[in-house]
Amino acid sequence: MQGMRNTLEKSLNLDQLRSFGLVIETGSFSAAADRLGLSQPAVSLQVRQLERRLAVRLVERVGKRAKATPAGMELLRHMPHIDAAVENAIDALADHASGIAGRVRLGTGATACLHFLPAVLRGLRERFPELGVVVSTGNTEDQARKVEENSLDLALVTLPVAGRSLAVLPVLDDEFVAIGRADSSPPKARVAPGDLGALPLVLFEPAANTRKLVDRWFAAQGLQPQPVMELGSVEAMKEMVAAGLGHAIVPGMSMVGRGAHPELKASRLNPRMHRTLAVVMRRDKPVSKALRAVLDALVAAGKPARR
Repeated sequence: MQGMRNTLEKSLNLDQLRSFGLVIETGSFSAAADRLGLSQPAVSLQVRQLERRLAVRLVERVGKRAKATPAGMELLRHMPHIDAAVENAIDALADHASGIAGRVRLGTGATACLHFLPAVLRGLRERFPELGVVVSTGNTEDQARKVEENSLDLALVTLPVAGRSLAVLPVLDDEFVAIGRADSSPPKARVAPGDLGALPLVLFEPAANTRKLVDRWFAAQGLQPQPVMELGSVEAMKEMVAAGLGHAIVPGMSMVGRGAHPELKASRLNPRMHRTLAVVMRRDKPVSKALRAVLDALVAAGKPARR
């Protein structure tokens, strides 16, 4: 067994494995040779060399067809894993040799910039050190307009978004939470519009898509919030709440990980409310390797949150 392991580690040949696999798949050395673009003697030689290296017989004839021996069947069982490992290695090396470079202009909101993008950008820098991502922040309307004007290559924004020239790709769902000081009411794990309607509220500025979602959440229960503050920054809202100046409804991503605040507690909403963050691009935008790398990274980062 150790001798075979040493043989495998030193001289396992992928071309020979592929020839063996095709001989068994087609049932014929000549058919396998046609598939590989080789001569039949060359394929026969590769299979014989593989058998010698493994010190086992892999192929036998049953009638006119080439069949796998028990040892050959065992090798076939492992070949998908070998192929997958090789493909993974090639993909990983391709990232280093891809030559992905240049500059991509990305727009987003302040909350996603703080609580979603850093890990994405770090991963891109590690994989593609020659790729530069220039980030700017603003509200959905402004970011979408800049994408249409081609002053941004793509933007990560809160839906809905207007623009006939825009392609929209949802990336993640972000559930909203109510926040208050840890020593204040309401103490419920889930809060309804009626629990918050009479309290002083610190809300997003009226033009923000997130504010429109909050207003609709209250309106569904026949309520209209009367905020004591309307701010454009979720971090400013959190600090106002921490100072005891009211309660707020904020995106859930702003209260996890590094966004957690020691003086605040979060409660889920009843009914639940969430926003969808999506990537928007011009439909006619040529997708370079650099742009594809950024787009794929954003989508991949959003997948865990969508489960």
